[in-house]
Amino acid sequence: MNTHEIRVTGDGSKTIFLPELNETYHSSNGAVQESRHIFIQNGLELVKKKGAIRILEVGFGTGLNALLSASWAEMNNQRIQYIGIEAKPLSPELCFKLDYPRHIDQNAEKIYDALIRCDWEMDNQLSTHFSIQKREVKIQDFAAVENVDLIYFDAFGPRVQSEMWDIAILEKMYQSLNAGGALVTYCAQGQFKRNLKAVGFQVEILPGPPGKREMTRATKI
Repeated sequence: MNTHEIRVTGDGSKTIFLPELNETYHSSNGAVQESRHIFIQNGLELVKKKGAIRILEVGFGTGLNALLSASWAEMNNQRIQYIGIEAKPLSPELCFKLDYPRHIDQNAEKIYDALIRCDWEMDNQLSTHFSIQKREVKIQDFAAVENVDLIYFDAFGPRVQSEMWDIAILEKMYQSLNAGGALVTYCAQGQFKRNLKAVGFQVEILPGPPGKREMTRATKI
């Protein structure tokens, strides 16, 4: 059983450290700024669509990426349908100790409370513009979904979970995306990028968040 330690990161926001894996859920340089940079600024903000944007997150974790997306949806008057998959859900009590809403906006506390407390395996309409389905499942057992516009690939890194970054998983991601859809992730490992290209993605290497040189965006042509 993993022991969860809460740590304060460089931007003042918190993350979780797992001593057994020697791994944190977010960058030690800043949890919130990392998520904003990778998934919002280099992902969500580039999606232009009149209808609802469909997002698939691999590694729901603390719910931070979903919270930032829900906040963005309200500010931009844009509907988002969100699917978050997680093999080992965190307890609500642990998530609330991270105190993410105070780093987002004045409406974030209500949204985060609903986000963390809402039922798994069900469609939950959390606000006017944001709905979510949380699924407790391993990515290996997750069936590809259709018509996804954006994938947040936020699994633990290849050092810890190499099987998450294999071609078989990336093929499933490719199948889920609409043409022109993209996968964004903090990882810029060489083998991972080669696997993306082998599956058929067009790969871009972008500047990473503070403390990390690069990140990856892969588009389905």
